Amino acid sequence: MIDFRSDTVTKPTLKMREAMMNAVVGDDVYQDDPTINELERIAAEMTGKEASLFVTSGTMGNQLAIYAHTKRGDEIILGSQSHIKNYEVGASAVISGVSFHTINEINGMIPLSDMKKGIRGSDIHYPDTGLVCIENAHGSGVVLPLAYMEEVYQLAQKNNLKVHLDGARLFNAAVHLNVDAKEICNYVDSVTFCLSKGLAAPIGSMLCGTKEFVERARRGRKLLGGGMRQVGVLGAPGIIALKEMSTRLKEDHENAIYLANELNQLDQFDVDMQRLEINMVFVESAIDFEALAKYLNQHDIIIGGYKNKSIRLACHNDIKRHDIDFFIQKVKEYL
Repeated sequence: MIDFRSDTVTKPTLKMREAMMNAVVGDDVYQDDPTINELERIAAEMTGKEASLFVTSGTMGNQLAIYAHTKRGDEIILGSQSHIKNYEVGASAVISGVSFHTINEINGMIPLSDMKKGIRGSDIHYPDTGLVCIENAHGSGVVLPLAYMEEVYQLAQKNNLKVHLDGARLFNAAVHLNVDAKEICNYVDSVTFCLSKGLAAPIGSMLCGTKEFVERARRGRKLLGGGMRQVGVLGAPGIIALKEMSTRLKEDHENAIYLANELNQLDQFDVDMQRLEINMVFVESAIDFEALAKYLNQHDIIIGGYKNKSIRLACHNDIKRHDIDFFIQKVKEYL
């Protein structure tokens, strides 16, 4: 199947499967799984942080960051369209006992003036502002400039606040900005990124920060039931994801641009050409996407994520240029 729903659908490569079979393992709760230890060392090095922690998902990573940075009753500042706010099941309230101060983003960025206003003072009626959360690459398909991230970080430091980055697609953002991932992470205190999605590992995310922060997060991971044993079988493909798959993401970005240009030539589609900074294509159309999806499914093509008159298409390791050509051919046949 040619699956455009998301980069989360990527399958582990043959090399990853072989690495899983041959992984040297130990008990990670005792921190003696050598494969996981190596994965965590590489992740910390690539983000420029002191330490890192392997977790099951980006959601777990984000929630452990909030847990480790805040105290119960705190308020955290984040975007109204952020993943943490919209797609993590309200976990922050359940796990950490914090509330949200949400601000509408502009091109994925929380306006600094609104962020500054959102930082609470010492009034006895107010909750404490405990954390600022930003997202890069943003779920809307845009990448935050380094200059903006630096301004956010400086504002947070002036107010004794930590900054956490939901970097689920951190390496996509780095490719777009043409920088190492650690340059993005210079302006945050902690970062979560996914080994799955564009990096094609079958499971897992990394949470990176100071040694003290990671140790607190490790305790929180155990609290959530995330203390895993011989988990090097999952860490092995993660190492390949970081060493090899992070270097091929430009291909996905180029395929997304190619897909966008091909679709934009069809009168029935209006492609948002301003949101082509990573591997996502955002399209609007008056056609019935559900009917189109049923037709394409008959030809082993899957689309999804359509809301009203818009749809998101994702390019990833399992989609090649000839797959896009076949998709365009079938769309034209349907029209």
